[in-house]
Amino acid sequence: MSAVELEDTTRDSSRLILTGQARTFPDTQIIVSKTDTRGVMTYVNQLFLDISGYTENEMLGRPHNVIRHPHMPRCVFKLLWETIKQKQEIFAYVMNRCKNGDHYWVLAHVTPTFDEQGQLTGYHSSRRAPKATALQAVEPLYRQLVQIERQQGGQAGLEKATEALHETARKGGMAYDQFVLSL
Repeated sequence: MSAVELEDTTRDSSRLILTGQARTFPDTQIIVSKTDTRGVMTYVNQLFLDISGYTENEMLGRPHNVIRHPHMPRCVFKLLWETIKQKQEIFAYVMNRCKNGDHYWVLAHVTPTFDEQGQLTGYHSSRRAPKATALQAVEPLYRQLVQIERQQGGQAGLEKATEALHETARKGGMAYDQFVLSL
């Protein structure tokens, strides 16, 4: 697949290259990152750095969304943030973008972190390699959600895609987390 250039509005209007090349990592390893309550990275493990192609200095102090792939539905992140801000954990399939434009899929488990007084101090994300069968279900769903978001545009697209995401889970008689874990 040839490289594709997209406007990257998250970083000084620089050009974002997408190679279409997938990276993988062993299913025995876990990518770990920690953020503050605003999503700014405070810790990343070596596997995170190895697969993303970034250095620790490039990641720490930066928003976690620096690795957000533009083909990821915004509604998944909306659901993720709504859930963790309510001090609950969430599981979600996420496609991230590497520094060189490659991408990698993960099954993310994001949990809130609390101090000794029970105050929310940040978030911890552990990410495993997804099963191929799960990606066969997730990839077309996410393409559909991105299409809804783009067709409707703005907040309306985000809300409509969010409803479509929940409807997919409800068709199986499940809540979103149950749906994710059932794949």
